[in-house]
Amino acid sequence: MADQGLEIAGRKFSSRLIIGTGKYKTYAENAQAAEAAGVEMITVAVRRVNLTDRDKPMLVDYLDPEKYVYLPNTAGCFTAEDAIRTLRLAREAGGWDLVKLEVLSDQKTLYPEMEETLRAAKLLIEEGFQVMVYCSDDPVYARKLEDAGCCAIMPLGSLIGSGLGIINPVNIRLIVEQSNVPVIVDAGVGVASDAAIAMELGCDGVLMNTAIAEAKDPIMMASAMKHAVIAGRQSYLAGRMPKKRYADPSSPLAGLI
Repeated sequence: MADQGLEIAGRKFSSRLIIGTGKYKTYAENAQAAEAAGVEMITVAVRRVNLTDRDKPMLVDYLDPEKYVYLPNTAGCFTAEDAIRTLRLAREAGGWDLVKLEVLSDQKTLYPEMEETLRAAKLLIEEGFQVMVYCSDDPVYARKLEDAGCCAIMPLGSLIGSGLGIINPVNIRLIVEQSNVPVIVDAGVGVASDAAIAMELGCDGVLMNTAIAEAKDPIMMASAMKHAVIAGRQSYLAGRMPKKRYADPSSPLAGLI
């Protein structure tokens, strides 16, 4: 069962890891991390990175838009209107129509506000955007977002920037089983084993930012995440052994001397 790669809205990627462009010390460090992670797509918080001011360091000077697919996101938006306005500006600035939608509920948890998220997704899709959507780990809302036309469902592993890992694997697995579009765990990954677990649950990819950017050695962590995603995907495709209540000897007992 060879891995055929990740496909989102007709675009094919060999890497199943997506990283962000926030919290790094410099754009240069961000670029090194992207290289070490082997990613092909990066998320861009349109309101927080410099894309247009030539008098200051610009992200595009370090992460070439010809090499990486830029995925504009709506980080920091708390209403559907704010998110839609942000992505309209992103499309005007860079011509981007593949976008990541997130509408947040409150500053303390940064948990997705699902009613606003669904409303914004429908309006953006009507305007021709291809919407990858950050959402709660609720299978019902995940289905509604897919039915609305979202091209990827992105349930949180745990709270943004928390590093708590995959706190509700059962729901993540339910979303994977019901979805006909890619499922990408977004938020909460802290270490490489978290990324591997997400992939072993059958997810199509993992998106992370803080886990790499705030590691003591971001470049080494980026490399670790690359290998974890690959290992987790291979483990999922290989098919795990069944769990058993009692021991089962590795060597057969018949024919002992």
